[in-house]
Amino acid sequence: MVNSVRTIAVLAFDGVDLLDVTGPAEVFGLANREGGASPHYEVLIAAPNSSPIRTAAGVRLLPDCTLAELASRHIDTLIVPGAAEADEHGRIVAVCDPDIVNWVRVLEPRVARIASVCVGAHILARAGVLEGRRVTTHWSTAAQLATEHPGIEVDADPIFIHEGRIWTAAGISSCLDLSLALVAEDLGNPMAIAVARQLVVYLKRPGGQSQFSVPLRDAPVSRDMDELRLFISNNLEFDLGVERLARQANLSDRHFARVFRQEFGQTPGQYVESLRVEAARRILESTDDSLDAVAASTGLGSVDTLIRAFHRHLGTTPGTYRRGFRTPIR
Repeated sequence: MVNSVRTIAVLAFDGVDLLDVTGPAEVFGLANREGGASPHYEVLIAAPNSSPIRTAAGVRLLPDCTLAELASRHIDTLIVPGAAEADEHGRIVAVCDPDIVNWVRVLEPRVARIASVCVGAHILARAGVLEGRRVTTHWSTAAQLATEHPGIEVDADPIFIHEGRIWTAAGISSCLDLSLALVAEDLGNPMAIAVARQLVVYLKRPGGQSQFSVPLRDAPVSRDMDELRLFISNNLEFDLGVERLARQANLSDRHFARVFRQEFGQTPGQYVESLRVEAARRILESTDDSLDAVAASTGLGSVDTLIRAFHRHLGTTPGTYRRGFRTPIR
């Protein structure tokens, strides 16, 4: 383990999302506390000038240094948060201050690792850092990012994406997942798990995990289908084939399958399996139930089916997934 103190610089500017700045700072600060007398990180909030920053939440932050001062320092990791506003149509759009973009261009070549949080990916894109890469951002501005930067592959689904020295994270709270992953890369999984326990969050949601739970991602349009969604969620351990669901919806099998696909964007079987995998994830995260018990209680039936479903949806095994969340109590 490397014992030298790593410098983490978090950019701040007027209108920045508060948690984008304070979330990573809290994670690295807790890593210092877990490390005892020898701190692992120095966390600096850097801004265009020394005046207090007014965040989007209205809370003011006092910078540790200016961006000009930061440019003369060694930086191990640069974290670039974002800012957004509603346009005249009520749509959320990312805002990129040209001065901040220019400072990112200055700082990026000097840092070992650079990460964006939420719509901060738009700033990295404007600075030319993301060209030719696969990246993520908050789902609400993913289309904007893809349109404005056709040379970037935008994937709006994952919580974070790691390619070499560049990391991009999705929704605002994913700054915790991103920061925990950075701690794990620096100091190992045991330290990241210890920090996650202090935060009372799970370690660690895989970077490829969706930004959305299944019900949020596939929220139906009609009241009847919404009631059916709740029925499925509450009866995962039972038979949920097309015939059973069509009866529940008072539709013929063929008409039901067509209506379901129109409203949910996938077949009934695909949707049910997604919910079962999500339920299995929750059990694996929070209990020591056997894989047989997990498969039975979620309607997946057998361990083999559970393993195959996890590979399809999460690209990992149930055992590996559980190990990312479970740690002995000290």
